[in-house]
Amino acid sequence: MPHPAPASADVAEIDVYSADAYENGIPHESFATLRREAPVHRHPDPEVPEGFWAVTRHADVVTVSRNPEIFSSYERLSLLIEPVGDTLDTQRMMMLNMDPPEHSRLRNIVNRGFTPRTTLTLEGKVEAACERIVDEALAQGEGDFVTMCSAELPLVVIADLMGVPQEHRHQLFHWSNALVGSEDPDLRKGEGPDAGQAVQMEMFAYADQLGAEKRACPVDDIVSKLVQPDRDGNELTALEFDLFFMLLAVAGNETTRNAISGGMLALIEHPEQWARLKADPEGLAATAADEIVRWVSPVNAFRRTAVQETELGGQKISVGDKVIVFYGSANRDESVFEDPHTFDIGRDPNPMLGFGGGGPHFCLGRHLAKLELEIMFKTMARKFDRVELTGPARRMRSNFLNGVKDMPVRIIPA
Repeated sequence: MPHPAPASADVAEIDVYSADAYENGIPHESFATLRREAPVHRHPDPEVPEGFWAVTRHADVVTVSRNPEIFSSYERLSLLIEPVGDTLDTQRMMMLNMDPPEHSRLRNIVNRGFTPRTTLTLEGKVEAACERIVDEALAQGEGDFVTMCSAELPLVVIADLMGVPQEHRHQLFHWSNALVGSEDPDLRKGEGPDAGQAVQMEMFAYADQLGAEKRACPVDDIVSKLVQPDRDGNELTALEFDLFFMLLAVAGNETTRNAISGGMLALIEHPEQWARLKADPEGLAATAADEIVRWVSPVNAFRRTAVQETELGGQKISVGDKVIVFYGSANRDESVFEDPHTFDIGRDPNPMLGFGGGGPHFCLGRHLAKLELEIMFKTMARKFDRVELTGPARRMRSNFLNGVKDMPVRIIPA
């Protein structure tokens, strides 16, 4: 395997880990330099003396994603930060932090609630939710786009999917914000090292009660399917369900919300693409949804830990090494995408990695997420003449999620 040329001195100055580097969005210029000069780069880490490997090219991200026997989610979990305290064993029971075969067993159970057929049964509810949300935004006229449009749809859908009463859906919003916004002063719930744990305990208690109710009185929703034995006797234990509830409440909410917000911001900044969508919403909705996910990359990165010695991108990876794959960089890889820094809602093919790079952790809810994006943007294109910024969009301070906290807009009706 050919080794990359020695990196320039500029590479040593690049920081793609600190949350400060993401104040204005994903640092695409830095990632372009890394892809060109040091695609698998030993990067400093404030928590790990030897640093971590930053993996920035599309092909290498796919390799890491599809080889869990080499690059483990279980060993040191999937989030970028180091696990602390005595939570490691509990967190390893979450599907996000499992490797096969344990991951395969759990995924086979929850898959029955996320098949394409199941997703299609939600289409009418998603359409009704989008109509209501867009009509209410039009009536309001001005305000925060995130609150008016982006946040509401995934909350309604996740609440309906999980059998959560709709009047409780905004609690999911506050919980998920607190969990993923630990480095953002606007989103932290409380101060100190125990703040995040307190939020988790609140979610666990809520999930535990919900699961108990569905076991006692099952109805036609995903929770009842998950906590009741199937014909082979497979079901989620109470703890497995509590952890899955937390994962779904965060993943299903944060990623779709940020894709809608980031997608609308991109369409505002590229009015010719908004004009294309308005002219043919039915024909362009599917490719537009994919391009929005590529362009935004709502999940910027995940962590893996090497459990075998290997070579990646011309670098020797040792057992125990921390490896971070950057989807936000892979989605702009010049060797894969024609004009990767051009926002093109008709892009086809579009092998973006916004739902992961394949392998066991390929996004469970990708069909549902795409459905939500397609219907929401079709509805907005039909009912909005345009959306105008009335102030700057403020981004989440995070190296993990590419999120918009708030985006003041004026909505002009069609």
